[in-house]
Amino acid sequence: RSSYSCCYFVLPCCFFDFHGKYSRRQSKKTQYREYLDFVAQVGFICGFHVEEDCLRIPSTKRVCLIGKNRTYAPTERALIDKQITQYISNRQTSAVVTCDRTVGFNHKDHSNRVCEEAGSELPENEAETGGTIWMPGFQPREKVEQIRNCASLPRDFVDDVVLNVANLLLNAAPPKPCSNTHGGNTNTWNQGESLSLKEVAEHLNKETLKRLKSEYGGLQTLLKNNHQVFEVLNGRVHIRDWRKEKPSRKTKPEVKRRLSAEAFKTRLCWFFIHHPDGCSLPSESCPYAHGTQELR
Repeated sequence: RSSYSCCYFVLPCCFFDFHGKYSRRQSKKTQYREYLDFVAQVGFICGFHVEEDCLRIPSTKRVCLIGKNRTYAPTERALIDKQITQYISNRQTSAVVTCDRTVGFNHKDHSNRVCEEAGSELPENEAETGGTIWMPGFQPREKVEQIRNCASLPRDFVDDVVLNVANLLLNAAPPKPCSNTHGGNTNTWNQGESLSLKEVAEHLNKETLKRLKSEYGGLQTLLKNNHQVFEVLNGRVHIRDWRKEKPSRKTKPEVKRRLSAEAFKTRLCWFFIHHPDGCSLPSESCPYAHGTQELR
């Protein structure tokens, strides 16, 4: 649409329409095939002879669509632009134009038949804005996507939130006698109480909450990222008890099991350092290092 002489190449992947996720309309096709046909249909309506090819890349989504030649003369550009505007408006208002459901969309069909179908059921006034505004309300994403899954937050900030939330859960539980600090006593180890995300948020200061709200998922995402310490289930936060974690079903030979255990400890155990009762597991069973001397 930018110029009559333009060409395009597109490698469809995620299933999106012009204004949101693509909604399936044909159950006889796979979702991928139906989406490829939709993208090809857009090319035809825009006045291209659409060609399909398969890339030699290690991906399940490797079918590409190419538009190199036009189906209309330069003098018809204003008419095609009007049809494009109507088609986009039609999809935005959910008055979807579909091709023959019995045979599906045929790549060999000429685009003028599709365009006639697209323009036959649409109001005339929708085309008036085509020359100045292609897609009213459309907001393209930024060229550089911001990482907003709490992964880019400063480590000191994350550690502070983790420690505050853990202490909150531990202090919510009645104190238990503990006779073996850092010994992993299975009878007296304090797992703390569970609190809802709302209750946890109410105990954090406003600056912390404001910073977390700028991230996708906010507090919940940060806690889930720190899965060594926390478990978030049904909107409630628990301190993870590694004694209850199910061992891997895969059985390995003794030599491989010993080597993997040695190479596994690349991070310090949070519980060994911060929990008042130490880690609930002995050093040889814990997947994290009990002290810097165990780091690999």
